[in-house]
Amino acid sequence: MSFPKEGDSIQIHSYKHNGLIHRIWEETTVLKGTENCIIAGNDRTTVTESDGRTWITREPAICYFHAKHWFNIIGMLRDDGIYYYCNISSPFVWDEEALKYIDYDLDVKVFPDMTYILLDEDEYEHHKKLMNYPEVIDLILRKNVDKLLQWIHQRQGPFSPDFVDEWYNYYLRQAR
Repeated sequence: MSFPKEGDSIQIHSYKHNGLIHRIWEETTVLKGTENCIIAGNDRTTVTESDGRTWITREPAICYFHAKHWFNIIGMLRDDGIYYYCNISSPFVWDEEALKYIDYDLDVKVFPDMTYILLDEDEYEHHKKLMNYPEVIDLILRKNVDKLLQWIHQRQGPFSPDFVDEWYNYYLRQAR
């Protein structure tokens, strides 16, 4: 199976635990692609929701996906700084059609000053019951929320001071 390589344009597919599609990002450029980690960028890409509605992202974003961590991180470059939207999710898989992951509802929004809020706890509890998340999944997800918060506090990975800016500059050079 071929793996996406630098410069490839890929789709990102988000699913729910029941296997139904949740959201599709039409076009994202791979900046680094290995079996364990994909770093990618997009700007004004079309997003299709499960109900068929579409919208276009408003700002450039650097996306971080890992094959061993149960979260992904989107750094959005806005005029007043970098905002992060972190999805608690399954590790990504690549199947030559798209980068795919299961979205488990819990999200962390991180502001430019590195303060954060945990979002969608009610939605998580509702879907946990509705879709019968196994107890082991619940434990893994809660442990990964803690790991993600630790990364934020320690400014690890995509939260390190220059990570998003450096990858965005690389994305701009690739776009030329």
